[in-house]
Amino acid sequence: MHASIKHQKLSDVITERLESMVLDGTLVAGEKLLPERLLAEKFQVSRPSLREAIQNLQAKGLIERKQGGGTFITQNLSAKMTDPLLALVASRPETQFDLLEFRHALEGMAAYYAALRGQPEDYQALNNALNSLPSLQHLNVNAAKLGSDQVNDNPEQEAEALVEFYLTMAKAAHNMVLLHVMRSMRGMLVENIKRNLEMLRAGADVEVQIREQRHAIVQAISSQDPEAARKASNEHLGFVESTLLDINKRDVKLQRAMRRIEVKKTGKTAS
Repeated sequence: MHASIKHQKLSDVITERLESMVLDGTLVAGEKLLPERLLAEKFQVSRPSLREAIQNLQAKGLIERKQGGGTFITQNLSAKMTDPLLALVASRPETQFDLLEFRHALEGMAAYYAALRGQPEDYQALNNALNSLPSLQHLNVNAAKLGSDQVNDNPEQEAEALVEFYLTMAKAAHNMVLLHVMRSMRGMLVENIKRNLEMLRAGADVEVQIREQRHAIVQAISSQDPEAARKASNEHLGFVESTLLDINKRDVKLQRAMRRIEVKKTGKTAS
């Protein structure tokens, strides 16, 4: 006697399909879904089945309905996927280099698989993300126009743009787990990159080198050379890490020298 095959409900099939579109980045946080009628036509299903799938996703917190405004992918989707411990780690200055080390593995993997599996539209999106990154010179000119009180906003703006660049690279890798991990770490990555930028601007003139390194990563990915892409990513982060360490060492030496000067001044005053 043959075991009966349990047929999957159509609404469950639609639910899984929409979930996959959220996971692979086809549907993004805050995006408005097509009207029910058009969405049913797109999936070639009945409206009652689609409506049930929408209700399933709403129960999972993946979508939200706004009265008279339509149906949207949940705006704070990244927050729902974020482990509170990650936020705690991100707030600790001593974890800056720990995260840089972890980014070697994470971004190196993203670059490798983006080169291996990426499609022409992925490479175009990555080049667009790269070209839209604000340069340090551009930011400084804008800051000068806006006034000194606006300068502190620049690193955060650039950090946000850089995270979008890395997420675009992760999306091109076509690995849902990798993309999910990087999305869930978004806030942590923004904070890490912002701190790095602030330190680099205060202690080193490396804008040209870093810009060339990012171009090398994208070039290797677009050339579909996985090993070169991973190497370029690791060399870029290695350069950032070694530069930051040098700045830290210089700062420590400067602080010691200043303390010695203060001690000498105090001694002369006392005599």
